[in-house]
Amino acid sequence: MPKPVVPEEARRRRRPTKSGAVLSQQLIVETALRMLQEHGSAGLTVRRLGTALGADPSTLYRYFNGIDDLTLAIGDTLVGRAVAGWESTGDWRADLRELGLRIHAAYLRHPQAAVLTASRVTGKAYEVAADETILGLLRTAGFTDTDTVRIYHAFIDQSLAFAALDAASLALPAGSRTADEEVWQATYARLPAATHPHIAATAHLLAARMNHSAYPTALEMLLDSAWAQLGAAHRGNDGGNG
Repeated sequence: MPKPVVPEEARRRRRPTKSGAVLSQQLIVETALRMLQEHGSAGLTVRRLGTALGADPSTLYRYFNGIDDLTLAIGDTLVGRAVAGWESTGDWRADLRELGLRIHAAYLRHPQAAVLTASRVTGKAYEVAADETILGLLRTAGFTDTDTVRIYHAFIDQSLAFAALDAASLALPAGSRTADEEVWQATYARLPAATHPHIAATAHLLAARMNHSAYPTALEMLLDSAWAQLGAAHRGNDGGNG
């Protein structure tokens, strides 16, 4: 059975580790992020983490209930980095756009961690605060609670799904990623119009777009849909009062 997690202030080592650092949850998460960047998810183990920290591997359990709990903390840290410094402009659509782009970018800065955590629900502080903010933007804009939850669901899942998709590409070995990117020129651009008229007609556009993330476009489409729905609801309310 995992050891109980005790408060952070009760867990701090009085003496530095062999590397000279004083252990904390933040230091462990930062070290784990670096290990994921260097070795991928397979390289993140309790033993390797202990070695990287200069501490006995069992020390991890004074801070986290194992690797899965650490994984959730990593995901929450990425969300925290995404929203750090963000301030509302008072324009719900601009605010959601900015938050979506921030979340996507924060995950892509750590692609191996993104692949590992984008599908998880952490229930931790940064995630909860971000969810409260997004729901608040939508409710304050005038969406019903039902529509608020529906749009929030689409918004956050779209942000994380594209983060996972784009991060998976970035996490590929460089040679594989380059080979994938070259397919649009090496294969699609050479298909004859006689057999593939639609690909041939758009090949130059495909080559220009397909190696870039579609997330900004998808995000704008979602916001357009929400905007149109809110406008229709307001027009319906105005008509009913006439």
